[in-house]
Order: sequence, then C-alpha cells, then structure tokens
Amino acid sequence: MIDPLIDADRIAVLTGAGISTASGIPDFRGPQGVWTKNPAAQAMFDIDEYVASRAVRVEAWKHRLAVPVWTMEPNPGHLALVELERQGRLTGLITQNVDGLHQKAGSSPELVHELHGTVRFVDCLECGRRIPMADVLRRLDAGDEDPACEVCGGILKSATVSFGQSLDRRVLDAAVAATESADVFLAVGTSLQVYPAAGLCDIALNAGKPLLILNAEPSPYDDEATTVLHTPIESTLPRLVIRP
Repeated sequence: MIDPLIDADRIAVLTGAGISTASGIPDFRGPQGVWTKNPAAQAMFDIDEYVASRAVRVEAWKHRLAVPVWTMEPNPGHLALVELERQGRLTGLITQNVDGLHQKAGSSPELVHELHGTVRFVDCLECGRRIPMADVLRRLDAGDEDPACEVCGGILKSATVSFGQSLDRRVLDAAVAATESADVFLAVGTSLQVYPAAGLCDIALNAGKPLLILNAEPSPYDDEATTVLHTPIESTLPRLVIRP
C-alpha cells in the first residue's frame, strides 16, 4: 500500500493543521476545531473585518495571546519529515500551518514553504514593517489591547494570510516547483478543501504522480489518491518514511 512512498527518491509534502493537533494545537474544521466550536471566531481571520473593527482586533489579539502555540513542541510527525529531509528525498515541505513547528523540529527554512504565513511575526498593514510576535505579546501583557505600529501608527496584524488577502506569489511558486519536481505527492493532516493549497494535488495527479493522503477525516481527493490512510499522523508518518 505504501510502496510508492518507500520507492520514491523525490517527495513533495503538503501539511495541514492535523499534523499539529498531536502537539496540542487545535485545528479549524475538525470536530473540536476553533471554527467548529465558535463559528463567530472566523471574523478574526477576515482582513476586512479586522481592519474595520477595533473590537475584532481586540478579540484577535486576545486569541493570539491565549493560543498554545508558544509553548507547544513538535511531535513525531514533524520529526518524521525532518528525517525525510535527512534522507535527501524531500523536494519541499509545503504547509498550510502558521505555527512554525516544522522549523522548530529542525526542517530547513529554505525547504519550508508557509502558504498561509507565520504567527511568529507581525506585519504593519500601513508601512509594511515586520517585527517578532514576541515583541507584541509583551505589549499585550502590559495592557495594550490593540497595539499599533510604533513607527507609523498603522494597524498591526500577525504575519498570517487572512481571508481576503492574497498568498505570497513567491511562496506559491516555490510550492508548485517542489510539487512538479517530485515523484510522489504526500498530503498530511489537511482537509484538502482550501485552495490554492489543495490544487497542488491536481498538479501532481495531472502529471501522473502518485498521491498519498494521511488524514483523520475523508477529503475530496480520496477517490483519486493512490493510498489513503485515516490513522494517527504521529504514529503513522514515522513508519512511512523509514526505508527498508
């Protein structure tokens, strides 16, 4: 069942929130997901709502301060992809996640393509200045509910891609190149419902490459995949990357 992955010398990997749930970070769309439990929370991830409403920004910053990502550690699923890189078989680690756990696990930053940005930094929407998230968290701890840019006074926002914002073209191009240069495409912990990330599966399938899916829930691409596994990522992925 997993021979295409064992035999492949060049593998592109797409990861979603499911790979980080074992580290204690909730996903968005799963049964216990952030949006499943609180649909109103989606407003915090909409750029128009965020810019227009101070109340939304205040809630968004409260959310950022409370999320467990700051203390969470990579799990065996993340470490398995570090091993895949060590074997020299990883063409690119494309991720929809913003938690930075791939890099924390030891994946090379140049191979990690963060399609939806990163929570580790903050951008000013006015002057474009980028600063570490840790600097803003200190201001939140000090009581600043809606911190503004200290240079121009503009609205600050985590360096993640919100609904209504465009993906970074350079990151997307790198993800496409990694997919095109691979022998196999492996999707891990992603619902494959969000585009253009899910469209990378189409690129692989149209080129005749095997598609392997490891995810807790069914996805729209299951019928076209070579292999589909609905098993725990943290225990399954380490076994998948071991070569006999």
